[in-house]
Amino acid sequence: MINIHIEKKLKGYHGHQVLKIDHLFGAQSITKIYGPSGAGKTTFLKIIAGLITPEQGSIIVNGITWQDTNTGINLSPQTRMPGFVFQDYALFPNMTVKQHLEYATANKEWINRLLLLGKLDTMTDHKPTHLSGGQQQRLAILRALAIKPKLLLMDEPFSALDPAMKAELIAELKPVFKELKATVLIVSHNPVELEGLFDNALYIGGDL
Repeated sequence: MINIHIEKKLKGYHGHQVLKIDHLFGAQSITKIYGPSGAGKTTFLKIIAGLITPEQGSIIVNGITWQDTNTGINLSPQTRMPGFVFQDYALFPNMTVKQHLEYATANKEWINRLLLLGKLDTMTDHKPTHLSGGQQQRLAILRALAIKPKLLLMDEPFSALDPAMKAELIAELKPVFKELKATVLIVSHNPVELEGLFDNALYIGGDL
């Protein structure tokens, strides 16, 4: 269970606004996060991961306080250790597909399973520059899953995939999320692409 109550000032094309989130995410739930561009969806995920600090508020995950601006508690991203799929993939240019996963886990059986899941099992020696946008995106998802996270944050994780691949991957990910007993937050610009995957939805509208 994740209890979040935060406020963060945002700067955008439309001037200053404040991102305010007061929400309880159920354990092992899958939540779609949607809303207009610039409303703070990516910022919200980065706040949870500890990459951005809110002006005020708290984040409590499974009874453990990750952030509390009143008491000064602010666990590092390395301590929080969520799985994170970045919108720009954030892959290492000099690492091969397999090395990305080996960097995250030593479990060879799990690595091989992930490679098959992402259909990258024939590209294990390829570096990101030799992968298509869709392949890079799938690698970013696999890397986030490699640590078997209990909390998975995904920022537009399917945007580069063609409809057939997207549908197939989404169908295969749901049982994996269940197996890992992970709580999953997925930012999506497409309100219908996650139908059948998510349990709940959170709209972040901002003041645009």
